[in-house]
Amino acid sequence: MKPHPDVTAAAEPARAKVRLDRWLWAVRLFKTRELAGTAIAAGQVRVGGERVKPARALKPGDRVSVKRAGLLWEAEVVETIERRVGAAEAAKAWREDPAVTAARETELAARRAAAQARPAGRPTKRDRRALDDFLNEP
Repeated sequence: MKPHPDVTAAAEPARAKVRLDRWLWAVRLFKTRELAGTAIAAGQVRVGGERVKPARALKPGDRVSVKRAGLLWEAEVVETIERRVGAAEAAKAWREDPAVTAARETELAARRAAAQARPAGRPTKRDRRALDDFLNEP
């Protein structure tokens, strides 16, 4: 028996949509679905510039912005995937504007430079004496 044409047509779009938290986990923007759901609830993930819930259905063409640790990812959904896949395949599921990627890389480079400028560990005895002399000057 053949299924009714209206039933198959209605089933097709359902396969093209996927929950936001599952998609974020599947494309490896978050390590777990729970972390993705927490970030969505905290307002760090937006779809089309609006706050959404973890169960929001994504479809190809949606714009997703993720803010983590002060860094921004702007993704356009190219493919909806529900299962976690390899990194190379996950990268094909979304596309990012090169300007956003460059801005994130610049911010990361600035953070690395600032981390290298800080002295590592405790000051030595010589450093401490120099600091004491500086602070005790009249």
